Amino acid sequence: MKPIIDLVTKLGPARLAAMAAVTLTLIGFFAFLILRVSRPDMGVLFSDLSMQDSAAVIRDLDSRGIRYETRGEMGQTIMAPRADLPRLRMDLAGKGLPAQGGVGYEIFDKGDAFSSTNFVQNVNHLRALEGELARSIRAIGRVQAARVHLVLPERRLFERDREAPSAAIVLKLMGELDAGQVRAIRHLAASAVEGLRPDRVSIVDERGRLLADGAKGAEQEGVAAMEDRQVGLERRLRSQIEDVVAGIVGPGRAKVQVNAELDLNRIESRSETFDPESRVVRSSQTRTESSLTGGAEGATTVGNELPGANGGEKPPSQKDATNKNEETTNYEISRVTKTEVAEGGRIKRLSVAVVVDGVYSPGADGKPAYAPRPPAEIERIAALVRSAVGFDKARGDQIEVVNLRFAEGPAGQPQFDEPGLIQSLLAPSKEDVMRMGELGVLALLTLIVLLTVVRPLVRQVLAPSADATDAKAATMIEGLPPGATITLPGAGGGTVTVVDRDSPTARLMEFAKINGQVQAETVQRVVDMVRASPTETVEVLRSWIHED
Repeated sequence: MKPIIDLVTKLGPARLAAMAAVTLTLIGFFAFLILRVSRPDMGVLFSDLSMQDSAAVIRDLDSRGIRYETRGEMGQTIMAPRADLPRLRMDLAGKGLPAQGGVGYEIFDKGDAFSSTNFVQNVNHLRALEGELARSIRAIGRVQAARVHLVLPERRLFERDREAPSAAIVLKLMGELDAGQVRAIRHLAASAVEGLRPDRVSIVDERGRLLADGAKGAEQEGVAAMEDRQVGLERRLRSQIEDVVAGIVGPGRAKVQVNAELDLNRIESRSETFDPESRVVRSSQTRTESSLTGGAEGATTVGNELPGANGGEKPPSQKDATNKNEETTNYEISRVTKTEVAEGGRIKRLSVAVVVDGVYSPGADGKPAYAPRPPAEIERIAALVRSAVGFDKARGDQIEVVNLRFAEGPAGQPQFDEPGLIQSLLAPSKEDVMRMGELGVLALLTLIVLLTVVRPLVRQVLAPSADATDAKAATMIEGLPPGATITLPGAGGGTVTVVDRDSPTARLMEFAKINGQVQAETVQRVVDMVRASPTETVEVLRSWIHED
């Protein structure tokens, strides 16, 4: 160990620290390069997963021995090697993962139906129905996640005791849903569950806002539908007016406000009209009767039986004939029965307010100068607005078009030029920052390696050897006059001063060298004496310490 200790002592703390720093830097540099090269390119396998789905996917990846990473506070995003993403997605889809926090009718693929009780079968059917509805609702573009709760009362013996089913739906949205999409979700749930009405479905978003109230009655639902119709009508009219006006004054240089007053009354009227001038034969009946009445011929009387009567001759008989004709005609007077039903929602009155900005032109100082629009142009814009909304003076419609200066001037035309190199450097993206940081670390490590390792090695290789230095010094000394000195480069990068032996400087150097050797020998003898007699040496030192 003595040579090693002597080497360490000879090097000193500064050189040891430098060597340790260089070693650690090299180890870190090569470790970083190895990890960077061997690390696979990771891509997003699944994102926005529930805790159950994330745990199931991680379990499957662990069983396969595939490297993965999780992102997010709850592990909602799972990263996997980019080359394996298609295969992993297909394999996990075959296993029903991710299930998006719910199960569907595949729940009946597991277990024995014969050993399950009726209660378990009903619970599984309810879970499957809720899971299938949640999957269908998630198919809507702005719905990120959905949970469905169904309340299906048990069947009663009598129909009057039966309760209506209800449903509650919780949505996690990416944006906003309009009234039509909310109604579509309610009708989707009502159509999938037997006996469920759309007005019995409540919808809530992730922020706790009530999008649809399932406790409202049919009348309140009708009022809500009418309000939605009014809002939709105003939005449609506003869009039509803005399209017309923006083509004249420019986009963003007109403000439009529409107020539509609707008649919410439902009117049902019935009328019956008779026309006496218009007669129609309904029925006609004709009846004819004929009768013939005869005299007393062949009749037996008292006079005929007396003696001297007319020998049995019969008097001539008299006959009566009767004819009777009867005709009955029934006429029907024409009648018109009309039933009119006027549903609520008719436009009762329209109020439209349009504000247009003026004209801007370059001024003398180079700034845009404002100028109002001519009255004729404002009148033409008003005429176009009246035509666009279907203006009806009889019902009291009112349209106002006013030219006023806006608080903000017109914005410049948007530029869609691609950003240059300077703009990209001033506004780097997240990927650019990460890439520049990685390149900076690599450059710093490379610089350290060059300065601490490569540069000393190159200098040592390029430095002349000791033999060459001595030969060069001897060659140069031979031609020097007596007492002259010369400085030559040393082997370690320093300088060596060569002095003539006959000069006073040489004699002084020889004396100093001899004196130094004597002192070194004296010190070495003292060290040997101390090692040979350590006890006596301690006593001598103790006596020296206690002397005055």
